[in-house]
Amino acid sequence: MKTPLHYQISEYDCGPTTMMNAMSFLFSREQLVPEIVQHIMLYSLDAYNAKGEMGKNGTSRVAMMFLSSWLTQFGKACNFPIACQYLSGQSVYLGGNSLLTQALHCNGAVIVRLNYGGDHYVLLTGQEDNQVSIFDPYYRKRPFIQSDIQLLEHEPFSRNRIVTIDRLNVEKKQGIYALGPIEGREAILLFNQDTRLTAEKTIEYFI
Repeated sequence: MKTPLHYQISEYDCGPTTMMNAMSFLFSREQLVPEIVQHIMLYSLDAYNAKGEMGKNGTSRVAMMFLSSWLTQFGKACNFPIACQYLSGQSVYLGGNSLLTQALHCNGAVIVRLNYGGDHYVLLTGQEDNQVSIFDPYYRKRPFIQSDIQLLEHEPFSRNRIVTIDRLNVEKKQGIYALGPIEGREAILLFNQDTRLTAEKTIEYFI
């Protein structure tokens, strides 16, 4: 059985919360094993703030890169159907033939670091034309004033925002939900290998 995605419980845990949400989106509760939960919590919340306080600068890029690699290796070693790919820089964008768009069209999920009053991790769960489905772990009740951001309340298994590709691809760091400057971009592609669409599984790839 799939479980609803959940919200962060502090100002800092968007990283581990989003990684756990990716697991919940891709796998059923019965499929997930405790080692995955343990390692996500063990290696996240590792970044120090300017005062030297651990965890109060959230989760570092290094930790997310390590977790994506560990999950892939764990999948291979333990015959668990997960695969991840860590991306950075110019390969991180939405639309066209981008790797992120391809992943979403193949039943994958994508974790991105973007701007939401500072660096913030969210989960991308789908794309239809210029609209991207997002689950943002930062709880919010007030609708957005921006016309290209839609707040959703009743789809807890997949999304709570719809944001346009144009807004996500903005290169300015200040824009809300902007991926920001090219050199600072980061994403993780995640797949359940049992449900991942491939050329062998769908005729769409041959049209």
